[in-house]
Amino acid sequence: MDKPTHLIEFETMLVGRHSHLASSRTRNADGRLDRSAYLLLNRIDVQGPMSIGELSAAFRLDASTLNRQTAAMLRAAVVERIPDPEGGIARKFAITEEGRRRLEGDRAHYTRGLERVLADWTAAEVAEFAAYLRRFNGDIERLEGAPWPRPTADEATGARPGSG
Repeated sequence: MDKPTHLIEFETMLVGRHSHLASSRTRNADGRLDRSAYLLLNRIDVQGPMSIGELSAAFRLDASTLNRQTAAMLRAAVVERIPDPEGGIARKFAITEEGRRRLEGDRAHYTRGLERVLADWTAAEVAEFAAYLRRFNGDIERLEGAPWPRPTADEATGARPGSG
């Protein structure tokens, strides 16, 4: 493990092992979203209502997989089907008030976990780490040709339009 890329590979493997600190896994007794719902709701939250086709392209998943995942989300009342706001034929999935409540609750939960991990870091170290993670993910997305829309600075810190 003498090359820095070997160290990065090893450390990113370990990040996956500790994913419970930063992402959801399964719905548990305290009502957290399962991992797929958390990811889908995050994307819809940043991008706006999306069709199965748009979700399929964004996540590079088969439509049948997304149909199962969105059906579960509809049953949980975290999304609803709406007509395309831009007038298209396909119906789109939009976040419900319940979905927003649960998504924001999960974000707060995972952010608290990260804050515990980063408690001994300086604000500058946390900001630098966040910038490197953003760059790392952005470069992966660029190579895959599938950029992920980013929230505005206010949204990323939890300030939603009309919430303050």
